Formats: sequence, C-alpha cells, structure tokens
Amino acid sequence: MAATVTVEPAGRCLWDEPVRIAVRGLAPGQPVTLRASLRDEKGALFRAHARYRADATGQLDLERAPALGGSFAGLEPMGLLWALEPDKPLWRILKRDVQTPFAVQLEVLDGHEPDPGRLLGRAVHERAFLGPGVRREPVRAGRVRGTLFLPPGPGPFPGVIDIFGVGGGLLEYRASLLASHGFATLALAYYDFDDLPTRLDSIHLDYFEEAVSYMLQHTQVLLMFLPVSCPLEGSPEGVTLPSPVPG
Repeated sequence: MAATVTVEPAGRCLWDEPVRIAVRGLAPGQPVTLRASLRDEKGALFRAHARYRADATGQLDLERAPALGGSFAGLEPMGLLWALEPDKPLWRILKRDVQTPFAVQLEVLDGHEPDPGRLLGRAVHERAFLGPGVRREPVRAGRVRGTLFLPPGPGPFPGVIDIFGVGGGLLEYRASLLASHGFATLALAYYDFDDLPTRLDSIHLDYFEEAVSYMLQHTQVLLMFLPVSCPLEGSPEGVTLPSPVPG
C-alpha cells in the first residue's frame, strides 16, 4: 500500500464528534475512491464511498476537497460517516452496548468507482458512545427502570430524561452521548424491559412522573429538561434542548 489514511484527532472519538480525514502519499492530481464500512453488533454491513482527486502535492484533505460523486457530492468532510447505508434494506444503525465502540474501516483505492484499482491505504477509526470518565449506573428505583449516565466530576449537572419511541426495551446510546457532553441523563425504559409491562397499552402516565421525581431527588442533578430527540444518524450538530423544569 502506497498511501496513508489519517484521522484527526487520532485515537477513539465520540460518535457525534467531527473528525478530519486525509490521505497522503498520492500522485499529484491522482483520481482515487475513498470507502468507509462498518458492521453493527448483529453483523449487518453499512457502506459509503466517494470519488476524489488529489491536489498538486499528492494530498487529499476532505475539509478542502469536494467529492466528485458517489454516496454524496461536494464539500462534505464527514460525508463518509453520515452517508453510511445498509446492505440490508430498511436496516438502521443501533448501538445496544454503549461500552464498546463501532469500528469504521476507511480505505483509499486507485481510480474511480465503479471500477477502482488496487488498494492504496487503509485505516480503522473507532467511534465510541461513552466519553472519558462518564459513569453508567443501572436504575431500579421503585417502578423506574433504566440506566443513569453521569458526566465526570462532582456535579451537580443539568438533567435529561431520554425516552425512546414505541420499540420497547432500553436503548442507551443517546443518553450516553448526552452525558459525555455534560448532562446527567436517564435512559428510561417504559415497557418490554425487565419487570415492566410487555404491552404499550399497559403503560400508566404516573410512571413517567415517578421517573422525574427520581431525577429531581438525585444529588447530582441540578435541574431537569424534558425528553429530547437526538438521532444517531446525521451530521454531528449540537443538541437543542427545550425549556428546563425547575428542580
């Protein structure tokens, strides 16, 4: 392999953290194809690719070089990540174990899709869901079931309750990312988990009131925010929170 693929900052990054992808060691003006691939926890494959051309010095920086086509076009520094699509129709990326990262393989190939040539370089980039020092605490308090994520430090922290849609169970990846950005976040299960009701039509609204009371009484929660929506897919933009509920 003749080229070097680099990702900055180096090492493991959070899923919603922007990175700078570059390739060095190419020929001046060389046409190349960049590919990204990821396998989820069930083995499903997600892929994206884009066509580029190296600059006059044989380098390629995705913050400055526009994609010439492929899964996306134009100046998209994070395109290889947000454009990942499943091989299996209607499949979506879900992270069930937030204590392990996703590994994204990045490859650069000579020439342009659909008939690229030999592999020139490769790198593996890990994207995590738990920031350094974030604490993960399973919650069984009265009827409340879920997982509390606390940022590093003594607190107190602004609090968030994250409630997923109608799929049931407990998904933690939004809560863990919010905690990585300074919010004490409760990933709240409300049916089809542990000893909770198995049917959606068996839910009582006072269950959510009990979850709010749990958070308001926690010594490391300063105030409460209503549940937010923070999709896993998409570009890494800031999260806009609604008005706080005084604690």
